[in-house]
Amino acid sequence: MLTTDDPLLLRTQDARGVITLALNRPQAFNALSEAMLTALQAELDAIAQDGGARLLILKAAGKAFCAGHDLKEMRAEPSQAYYETLFAQCGRMMMAIQRLPVPVIAQVQGIATAAGCQLVAMCDLAVAASDARFAVSGVNLGLFCATPSVALSRNLGRKQAFEMLVTGAFISADEAKARGLVNRVVPPDQVDAEVEALVAAIVAKPRLPIAMGKALFYRQLEVGIEAAYADAGETMACNMMDHSALEGVQAFIDKRKPDWNLR
Repeated sequence: MLTTDDPLLLRTQDARGVITLALNRPQAFNALSEAMLTALQAELDAIAQDGGARLLILKAAGKAFCAGHDLKEMRAEPSQAYYETLFAQCGRMMMAIQRLPVPVIAQVQGIATAAGCQLVAMCDLAVAASDARFAVSGVNLGLFCATPSVALSRNLGRKQAFEMLVTGAFISADEAKARGLVNRVVPPDQVDAEVEALVAAIVAKPRLPIAMGKALFYRQLEVGIEAAYADAGETMACNMMDHSALEGVQAFIDKRKPDWNLR
């Protein structure tokens, strides 16, 4: 049983620099209260400054991944100024995930609804249990999920995203994979192993090219193709001058494994 003294986030870090943050409000389906948003922002800001961090896993305690915003908290102070502040806070936290120099994997079980579905969409990768379900269901309450629509429309096809937004209907984990919201779907008892397989494949690579590549990946999506190619070419040229690429290419030429100092 959680008490008011229980941390909103459970944090672990292994010797590889893999950090795990677990949302820890299972009694509230891990709803994103103001305090939870603040705690997440603080952790993300710290990870952004941690040169030893290699990857972040975002998961949740209990039966649900995240049911979105805390509706009781939202209803307690109904003013436009309050809501604008709240959604701006949430937006900053979501963008902090994208701006992290390390990949972020969402590990999803149970439901991920509204801002919880947005949270999955903002992560770079996602692994879901086969019984997980996803929805942007605010419209069922008379509230179009406008902020989740930003992330959702950048993961799914437009018509698929819009259908979810205007119906509020749930989709299954398999549907989420088919539509591009998650990468992998496995039985619930295999989720940890599947996430670890993905983690191992990523942390075996040097940190710098992944950091440069992640930043470029999201920048180029927001510009025209000519500007995207110009940015990508400059990024590759900078990457090529780093030790990791020089060593990797030389190792390929020499038909040996690269000798990377990964940490």
